[in-house]
Amino acid sequence: MINGFDASKLAALPERERRMVERRQALLGPSYRLFYDNPLHVVRAEGVWLYDADGKAHLDVYNNVPSVGHCHPRVVEAIARQAAILNTHTRYLDDTILGYSERLLATFPDEIDRVMYTCTGSEAVDLALRIARHYTGGTGIIITENAYHGVTAAAVEISPSLGTGVPLGPHVITVPAPDAYRAEGRDVGDALAEDVSKAIAFMRRHGIRPAAFIADSIFSTDGILPDPASFLQKTLAVVHEAEALYIADEVQPGFGRTGKHMWGFMRHGIVPDIAVMGKPMGNGMPIAATVMKAEIQERFGKDVRYFNTFGANHVSIAAASAVLDVIRDEKLMENAATTGEDMLAGMRTLQTKFACIGDVRGAGLFLGLEFVKDRESRTPDGALALAVVNELRARRVLISAAGIHGNVLKIRPPLPFSRKHADIFLETLESVLTDIV
Repeated sequence: MINGFDASKLAALPERERRMVERRQALLGPSYRLFYDNPLHVVRAEGVWLYDADGKAHLDVYNNVPSVGHCHPRVVEAIARQAAILNTHTRYLDDTILGYSERLLATFPDEIDRVMYTCTGSEAVDLALRIARHYTGGTGIIITENAYHGVTAAAVEISPSLGTGVPLGPHVITVPAPDAYRAEGRDVGDALAEDVSKAIAFMRRHGIRPAAFIADSIFSTDGILPDPASFLQKTLAVVHEAEALYIADEVQPGFGRTGKHMWGFMRHGIVPDIAVMGKPMGNGMPIAATVMKAEIQERFGKDVRYFNTFGANHVSIAAASAVLDVIRDEKLMENAATTGEDMLAGMRTLQTKFACIGDVRGAGLFLGLEFVKDRESRTPDGALALAVVNELRARRVLISAAGIHGNVLKIRPPLPFSRKHADIFLETLESVLTDIV
């Protein structure tokens, strides 16, 4: 795992943290991973800040789950109020889920007008795959080479970033991610569409009928690859020509994070057949969703009974509704756009000072800074990225890395992240690079 704690270094930790890690290992087992060489012990949070056991504040430049900020008072109040009234499932008539569904679907293009609820993004992806396979009659799924889409049995089969210990599904084909930094002048939209077309041809040659292409709309685990906007249009056309479905994974880029659009796919001027969302939807409460075109859901719904006991429970819907209120009332999309532009400008200034910064890119408050060994070869430098991540953590700025080589800083803070917070991050990053490069 990129930026994972190395358990062999347990003895080097302070006694309090060492004992906690030992208890984790004994109780939770080795599958659970911790961030950083020196794992962080968090006891509370507020806004864009996490506080450790000693009361020290750490700037959160990474966590997208608390999309409107850690412990936002309006979300907390909505959760508490609803919990005192009613919290049950969707098999009873109730206006709450209907009102929220209308609000949620109003943020999508008109063609997307049905929603089904789950508890997690992984479940939403799992459901989307079931629906796509049922609708098309196919089984083949196309993904990018370092994608991550979740942790259910179906979702891990399309998540190569989880490593070789988690095998891909037998009808899953990977294609290279659309990396404009290394495109050598070639149009990345053409390249991706051609690769997807080849994947479809390969499937058919082996008797596999394609069901779907699925992509995180900002290619976050592939290294944050947002540009040029609109490059996904040709891939959508190729997918539809093959009578397969396009699934947009909006778990990370959704809910206004890219600044000028509520959903990441909107930057590309496309309308997917299905979109999935999760984590930020309820600011950390367990709620996620799969939205789609009506004709797709109609066919699935007539043939398949679906129910999720906790999906869209009243308390989670209340949290999700409060999230939409806060995004609107606090103008968080606008803040993501302006603060993101400021951060990009600041990182480009750093790029002129440090030759190890090969590229900076992003949209809104989803940004990547790529480290290379030299700009001529553009050889990824994952070791430097990891050193920077851990030195930033030592200076109480929290971030992680992405990309198949782990050499891209993954900059994805809560949406209230402002210019003053951006300045703290940029100044700390510059001091780290000055000291270690």
